[in-house]
Amino acid sequence: MKFSKSNPTGDPKALIKEADALRCLQNKLSINHLPIKIPQIYSVNERCLQLEHINQMAGSKSLWQLFGRALAQMHLVPEPSFGWHEDNFIGLNPQVNRTTDNWGEFYVHNRLAHQISLIKSPSLQQQFKQSLSKLENQLIALLNENDPFPSLLHGDLWSGNVLFDEHHVWLVDPAIYCGDSEADLAMTELFGGFPAVFYQAYAEAKPLSKHYPLKKTIYNLYHQLNHYNLFGSGYLTGCERGFNTITQTMNL
Repeated sequence: MKFSKSNPTGDPKALIKEADALRCLQNKLSINHLPIKIPQIYSVNERCLQLEHINQMAGSKSLWQLFGRALAQMHLVPEPSFGWHEDNFIGLNPQVNRTTDNWGEFYVHNRLAHQISLIKSPSLQQQFKQSLSKLENQLIALLNENDPFPSLLHGDLWSGNVLFDEHHVWLVDPAIYCGDSEADLAMTELFGGFPAVFYQAYAEAKPLSKHYPLKKTIYNLYHQLNHYNLFGSGYLTGCERGFNTITQTMNL
């Protein structure tokens, strides 16, 4: 049985890039002998991506624990640089990439500033531009503190993109790039979070940084902005709360 996905974007290369990202994840997991599965790609073109069908069911406690450990182990493998060699997508929005050694600059410019540039309301765009400008130097310094190394990230790691069958954990729909591993972990907490055993297993293999509570807000601001740009005003409060929390926590 096959699962067919049509191209929901205006970019004819969108599904081809998604297939490339799935292959990259599969290669990383295979080389490091990690027990996370990626669906087999049967065919891909500009209009359709055909993947292996997954007989989904709820994840067991042991599979969530396995996933936490395996994700941490994937994140512990250093990559050559931050970013990615080509642009791709986060949901239906473009995700603008480059490769760099400066994680803080990449995140502020290629993630937060880019999402702000997509906001259609001139007044709101200007408001958020000013907020980001005030935070920029401190954000870059904070994100570069303790020299985070580039990890391969799924990039859109919410519960809808983590699937289970009876024996395995599967990852789908990546928005792949290389960055601070805690950006992936933060995304897991945005929409209700994963079971506690997942976080316990992850932290045992890769302890969290002292700044993770604030970094979680910073990293999830990107997804709040993206969801605002995709789905509208229901996500505006989350964006404003994110900026306010960062500003207050950093005493700006």
